Amino acid sequence: MNRLENKTAVITGGAGGIGRAAASLFIAEGANVILADLNEADLQQACAEIGSNRISYVAGDVTRLADNEAMVRAAEERHGSLDVFLANAGIEGDVASIVDYDEQRFDQVLDINVKGPFLGLKAAIPAMEKSGGGSFIITSSVAGLQGAPNLSAYNTSKHAVIGLMKSAALECAAKGIRVNSVNPSQVETGMMRRIEEGIAPGEGEHIHQQMIGTIPMGRYAEAEDIARLMLFLASDDSSFITGSVNRVDGGLTA
Repeated sequence: MNRLENKTAVITGGAGGIGRAAASLFIAEGANVILADLNEADLQQACAEIGSNRISYVAGDVTRLADNEAMVRAAEERHGSLDVFLANAGIEGDVASIVDYDEQRFDQVLDINVKGPFLGLKAAIPAMEKSGGGSFIITSSVAGLQGAPNLSAYNTSKHAVIGLMKSAALECAAKGIRVNSVNPSQVETGMMRRIEEGIAPGEGEHIHQQMIGTIPMGRYAEAEDIARLMLFLASDDSSFITGSVNRVDGGLTA
């Protein structure tokens, strides 16, 4: 349908499962895509697997303003504008009680998961305003809507970005910039494998099956399930939607 024809998107965490799925779908809908992540080799592999002349990458750290600005600048220099910024980079942190949680690890999770999107907004808003508007999408989680034991840093960060998203949506509405969050439940990615093993080392598959049992639709999401909602929010189909929390959770939080 070419819903993103002539649009340019930056996707942070672009070498991961959801980032790659979003990139593939955005390109299929006509977008130019710039993947951003820390590891250049992973980015090169992701670009090669997607296999399009409309995909490129920028290696960078989302916790640095200069690196976010470089991502935005790459979009403008390579394709003329920035239309979509998908702040998707994130880490799960440790599975540990609050008492046992390492303070530096807590700070790292909030730096990547909260400061990252904040700096992405700082970099993207002027560019989007200059070109007449855009869509800024933050990957949060159902962990931003409810609590979970032994994931305090992750839960805190995913709650925090919802507040950031809502504030940004109000600031940016008059500029033609929409800001929304995507809130997945468990997704078939490496992050969930690490969380499962963290909950019960050596029994990850058992935890996997237990978690599936809590989801009314009876399965984890695939990365493409999340990417399809991201596509909707990136496209003009969602032109009157901003400040919204969008669950993709198989009924988990119904």
